[in-house]
Amino acid sequence: MHTYQENKRKLLKTSSLFLFATLLLLSSCDVSKRITYFQDVQEQTSYTNEQPAPEIRLRPEDKISIIVNTKVPELTALFNLPYTSRILGSTTDNLNSNSQGTSGYIIKADGSIDFPVLGPVQAAGKTRDELGGFIKSELINRNLVNDPVVTVEFVNLQFSVMGEVKSPGTYKITRDHITLLEALSMAGDLTIDGKRDNVLVLRPNASGELTSYTVDLRSSNEVQHSPAYFIHQNDYIYVAPSKKRANQSTVNANTVQSASFWISVISLLASVVTTVSVLMTRSH
Repeated sequence: MHTYQENKRKLLKTSSLFLFATLLLLSSCDVSKRITYFQDVQEQTSYTNEQPAPEIRLRPEDKISIIVNTKVPELTALFNLPYTSRILGSTTDNLNSNSQGTSGYIIKADGSIDFPVLGPVQAAGKTRDELGGFIKSELINRNLVNDPVVTVEFVNLQFSVMGEVKSPGTYKITRDHITLLEALSMAGDLTIDGKRDNVLVLRPNASGELTSYTVDLRSSNEVQHSPAYFIHQNDYIYVAPSKKRANQSTVNANTVQSASFWISVISLLASVVTTVSVLMTRSH
């Protein structure tokens, strides 16, 4: 009888410990897998030795505005589409068919735009300064204008920040150089629960294929030499949650650290212990 009671206690203790350990593993490990984005991408090798590309180069479907200024108003009007007046604050509604909308040129799939008088101009692959310089040279070389000032501006270029930052969202690119650190600052910086050793940057190319980069913000050398240091149009920046943050995620509508969760665990353990006790009594 003594041996039976001792075995019973051992079995109950073993069953309780096993169930308790199982619940802890489910609540800590599985939660992280369910809330972390791009898990398969994060397993790829981090790129840290490539030379970053500092300048944004135009791509098909990018939208830009181009404004030509000269000393002769008649010439200025000749090379500027009516929609450029809207950008400067006018309410002009008479849009040229080349304008591709009210806010700028949309670069075509072949990389070109239709520029007044000049005709097709290759824009994709060029920086803002290169495109502006090319148009200026063409106007002068064709004896159309002697003293043009060509200004090219981004219209719809943007990047997105997601995950453990204070203000996730989509942000406009208005200048040629925006660093990863500036992008994260625009999103309010990482929260205290954001992983600083594995910030993910997904970069689509012109055909939509993604290249992934992971950056350890704790290393200034890695940050500065990563090809993701300078942000490009349509980049996605994702800050994964820390393990602590992941473990605070909801499990059946209760957080792992909440009282209601542990009350449920204790109730379940008590039910298991009672069931095992009853079964052993019946078998005896």
